[in-house]
Amino acid sequence: MITAALSGLMVTTIAPVQADEALINEARQQVKQLAVQLQQTLKKSMKTDGPQAAIKVCNTQAPEIAATLSEGDWTVGRTSLKWRNPGNQPNDWETSVMQSFAEQLKAGADPKTLEATKTEGDRFYYMKAIPTGGVCLACHGDNIAQPIAAQLDQLYPDDQARGFQMGELRGAFTLSKTLN
Repeated sequence: MITAALSGLMVTTIAPVQADEALINEARQQVKQLAVQLQQTLKKSMKTDGPQAAIKVCNTQAPEIAATLSEGDWTVGRTSLKWRNPGNQPNDWETSVMQSFAEQLKAGADPKTLEATKTEGDRFYYMKAIPTGGVCLACHGDNIAQPIAAQLDQLYPDDQARGFQMGELRGAFTLSKTLN
């Protein structure tokens, strides 16, 4: 078990090698499916209709994709320290993990390696970092075009998910599964 103090908070995660490898591999497959489906849908929308259409994808299709993947044993979603959709606000553990991810990224960690797990009662939890990529900056960066900003303001009046830089922690995939 790894325990680290961050900004007065204690973050405890189980190192991947200590957790059940089968569960971790299942979680990684779920993340891969979600990431691939989201990226394909967003890129297609951006290419054919531009960033404003991609906002609609994030607003309506991203939750549908996550819900479809959550129909099995897993609950699948995304969260962020700077969330856009209020339904994606992190819980205390997710907040602590993402703060740890952000610190590790600042220290030069490869975002592809940032993941955390825990088992609490009969539930297994998994998180995987989402770094800010180039395509993210159109809607999440510092220089958002006015029509896009206006649409974001309309759809997400409490939007906090702006001002990101390339490579910075954008958020995390968050998954859980009830253990038998």
